[in-house]
Amino acid sequence: MYGTSKYKRIVLKLSGEALAGDDGFGINPVVIKNLAAQVKEAKELDVEIAIIVGGGNIWRGKIGSDLGMDRGTADYMGMLATVMNSLALQDSLEQIGCETRVLTSIEMKEVAEPYIRRRAIRHLEKGRIVIFAAGNGTPYFTTDTTAALRAAEVNADVILMGKNNVDGVYSTDPKTDSSAVKFDELTYLEMIQKNLQVMDSTASSFCMDNDIPLVVFSITDDGNIKRAVLGETIGTLINK
Repeated sequence: MYGTSKYKRIVLKLSGEALAGDDGFGINPVVIKNLAAQVKEAKELDVEIAIIVGGGNIWRGKIGSDLGMDRGTADYMGMLATVMNSLALQDSLEQIGCETRVLTSIEMKEVAEPYIRRRAIRHLEKGRIVIFAAGNGTPYFTTDTTAALRAAEVNADVILMGKNNVDGVYSTDPKTDSSAVKFDELTYLEMIQKNLQVMDSTASSFCMDNDIPLVVFSITDDGNIKRAVLGETIGTLINK
């Protein structure tokens, strides 16, 4: 235990849709301020926090590809969407007194720092909240894979995956199947074998190979980020 928290360093993975709330598109100011407040609450436990946010509330590369766009171009557009979300989250965090840095995999020095592993670790050690933007800088990879990669690079103790539409991992979609069963704990191998699609297969295999625990929980319940950091039993724990 580190202080009162279970983890010393975490990677928080947020979907782009989590920033849109019920709007389903764009950035909802009320929602993003609530998320920032939850992150600050967790930061006050003296835990080091890195965040990766998707871009699905603005653009999804796969949608563009399905519409006939070049997949690489569509994915780069998705990376730029994550930068917009990251800057919005940074602004909300700094408005409530959280020192924050955005590091991008695609260089755009006028708005954010380039991602350098040692620099990211140094920011975390100094107590700054680090937001990783623009995926891993290459197309064909999701932000789930980026979360797994960055967690390994900065030696994070866990990935906390906040969902805005479900409170854990279920056997089937609980919104369409009333018999769906929620799992309190899974191994990565079980998750892959059951095809539960919590993360894409690349991210799942990477987490399994590098022994990175994953907690899937609801981001819409106030205080859940803090509860996850404290190690309370919420959502679903997935490990090796």
